[in-house]
Amino acid sequence: MERRNEFIDDDTMRKQAKRMVIPLTCLQTLSSTLLRPPVTGDGCLRRKFLLEYFVLCELFRCSVAGRTFASTPVSSSSSKPDTVRLNRKQVNPSSLYSRPSLSNMKKERIANRAKVYEFLRVLGIIPDELDGLELPVTIEVMQERIDFLHNLGLTIEDINNYPLVLGCSVKKNMIPVFDYLGKLGVRKSTFTEFLRRYPQVLHASVVVDLAPVVKYLQGLDIKPNDIPQVLERYPEVLGFKLEGTMSTSVAYLVGIGVSRREVGGVLTRYPEILGMRVGRVIKPFVEYLEGLGIPRLAIARLIEKRPHILGFGLEERVKPNVASLLEFNARDESLPSIIAQYPEIIGIDLQPKLLGQRSLIQSIIDLEPEDFGAVVEKMPQIVSLSNTSMVKHADFLKGCGFSLQQVRRMVVDCPQILALNLDIMKLNFNYFQMEMQRPLDDLAAFPAFFTYGLESTIKPRDKIVRKKGFKCSLSWLLNCSDEKFKERLNYDTIEMEEMETMPSFDMNSLMEPRSDVSDSEYEEDSDDEYV
Repeated sequence: MERRNEFIDDDTMRKQAKRMVIPLTCLQTLSSTLLRPPVTGDGCLRRKFLLEYFVLCELFRCSVAGRTFASTPVSSSSSKPDTVRLNRKQVNPSSLYSRPSLSNMKKERIANRAKVYEFLRVLGIIPDELDGLELPVTIEVMQERIDFLHNLGLTIEDINNYPLVLGCSVKKNMIPVFDYLGKLGVRKSTFTEFLRRYPQVLHASVVVDLAPVVKYLQGLDIKPNDIPQVLERYPEVLGFKLEGTMSTSVAYLVGIGVSRREVGGVLTRYPEILGMRVGRVIKPFVEYLEGLGIPRLAIARLIEKRPHILGFGLEERVKPNVASLLEFNARDESLPSIIAQYPEIIGIDLQPKLLGQRSLIQSIIDLEPEDFGAVVEKMPQIVSLSNTSMVKHADFLKGCGFSLQQVRRMVVDCPQILALNLDIMKLNFNYFQMEMQRPLDDLAAFPAFFTYGLESTIKPRDKIVRKKGFKCSLSWLLNCSDEKFKERLNYDTIEMEEMETMPSFDMNSLMEPRSDVSDSEYEEDSDDEYV
């Protein structure tokens, strides 16, 4: 066989390697080790074999790295230089080790995100706040999330109010959270409003975030059966830190005299307390009421009975309402009694109610404006009394034979007669006329007669007095406890002061010792403070 090109020079080697895109460092190594003058006659064949072997190894390495070559085998030295080629359109010689797929992947992610954004815009969802948030790479997955939220009752407007909810996975976030809430007893019918109030719950971990809060609430004596009610009313509580606002607000309430046994009930009825800052909300409210003359322990009792009063805005509602009471002729010294009797009066839109009720009462019984303040002091609930009720009661009193002047005086002395059950009032009046046979003036002088139970109080006492032959006013007969009445029966004379006394609200009734207080420490502190 004819032997040609026994010696391959450096230029030939470089040209062939360049077609196969072999790095320059490999060429230099190959030239120094292989391309040396032959020692024997078959040295050229040995070098050709080694060259082909090297090329095959390089092709194999590149194929493993994910590069595609289009080449023809080097069969002999007579092959044309163009028989070994590399697909130059697919591989750039300078990028063999630069991982071009990363940039391609980035471009692909940007393109997919643009498609998802366009899909959201078509639905009416504004995706501006979603930049930087991990979103589904396909429209199908995003559609799944939106459909799930729609099935829960959320609208496009709700999603726009908190678009970050679209970053929550259905399987990893939404379903586990709602399964946990359902197991606690939260009703499915409340899920929609729950999410509107606190959509951030979908980002929470059941084990790390939600379960510890629920356990903490139970530690505050909130019954397990009441936990769903608390969460439905105030879902934001699931996002609070355990040792933050929740613990400080409860500690402050206990410190002012709220019974520890009442804490669970207070929080169940008004869980918003757990989110109130002591220094900004609770403490200023308590101190303001104290400044009006309401003892701190009485404030604690009011909170136990009506914890929602802590939600009345101090600057926005409470202070303006107190100013309105004074404007409508309520006295400064009566403000504590007014608020203690009807705490809601400092939380409602009071000004128009006062104006409307004063005008109505003036029209039906010709009440003077200055007397309206006295009416509010004795029965502040009158600001919320229906117009129809007041008109019916006024007509009943007139129908009983009282003059307009007497009705006006009776309303000022005892405004409750405008709100009592009419059927009970009729029974009392019939007994007064038929059995007691007293003049109307006696009843006009003590309109509170209508507020006493006929069978429990009026009849028994009237029979005892008549049996003993006593002549007394209705006030002396009724305006006292059963124990006090027994004492009065032993009197030699009837004291006029007791006869003229009208029933009134007693602030001390709010501060009477509680038999169910579990911690005597707070009871002692409160007693010492208000002796």
